[in-house]
Amino acid sequence: MTLHQDALVIDGLIIAKWSREVFDDMRRGGLSAANCTVSVWEGFQDTVGNIAEMKKQIRDYSDILTLVRTTEDVRRAKAEGKTGIILGFQNAHAFEDNLGYIEAFADMGVRVVQLCYNTQNLVGTGCYERDGGLSGFGREVIAEMNRVGIMVDLSHVGGNTSREAILESKKPVCYSHCLPSGLKEHPRNKSDEELRFIADHGGFIGVTMFPPFLKRGIEATVDDYVEAMDYIINLVGEDCVGYGTDFTQGYDKGFFDWITHDKGRHRRLTNFGTILNPEGIRTIGETPNLTAAMEKAGWSEGKIRKVLGQNWLRVFADVWGR
Repeated sequence: MTLHQDALVIDGLIIAKWSREVFDDMRRGGLSAANCTVSVWEGFQDTVGNIAEMKKQIRDYSDILTLVRTTEDVRRAKAEGKTGIILGFQNAHAFEDNLGYIEAFADMGVRVVQLCYNTQNLVGTGCYERDGGLSGFGREVIAEMNRVGIMVDLSHVGGNTSREAILESKKPVCYSHCLPSGLKEHPRNKSDEELRFIADHGGFIGVTMFPPFLKRGIEATVDDYVEAMDYIINLVGEDCVGYGTDFTQGYDKGFFDWITHDKGRHRRLTNFGTILNPEGIRTIGETPNLTAAMEKAGWSEGKIRKVLGQNWLRVFADVWGR
């Protein structure tokens, strides 16, 4: 058995077009679990519909999938050769203005919610506009997320809102999928100071490979992805870093138009251009190549196991335990 086959492997963020083909690729990639996006710009009702559809797929494909509510569910998925589906949002927009919806979503199985997606909502501000910080309602949202065991994600959130959220939360928060601006300046990337701040306050960093944010863009390889992880590990240590690819597998141009316009339909916020994942990890099924690249870079077995999944599992245990 290879190290990748034996290791616990948790992808901190995937936003693929959910289908049997994608889930089969997760199994090819050896994923023990993944934070799977089921809401971005949708409101409460449409998000409930997305969750219902995802749960139907989990039932239909129960030979390879299982729903994750606890860290024990992740361990069981690994033992049974399945992939655990962690329900996650990339926007608190689905909470609307009702704190009661937060516990309702937790009861449905939602375990990770990003506070803002690129722009302003009732909670705070995203990374693509002037950041006024966390709202009073946002502070109540974080307290309720802490209470019911939903992890606070700050990947697309503005710097001021992120800092205030890190200080406000009584449980660890995360950047589930980010890259360092020290390697490439971009509104979605995090400065050395921001990376140290979240780590110093008990938070967690998932490193993405989304090509517009990588130093070499669409010329990047899986080795560039490992370089970005090492950059962050050199700043904050190997115990609070994991990976979160941001795979968008199965989607077409219409999807990228939707996610790059404010609220999915208003002004354009950014233009990613050509999306081509790093050579060597173009698809979820190629995830074993990530482990091979870590080995090639001289990483110890312990460091590899931590970043592939052990670190995510530990921080999830801290947050999900009520």
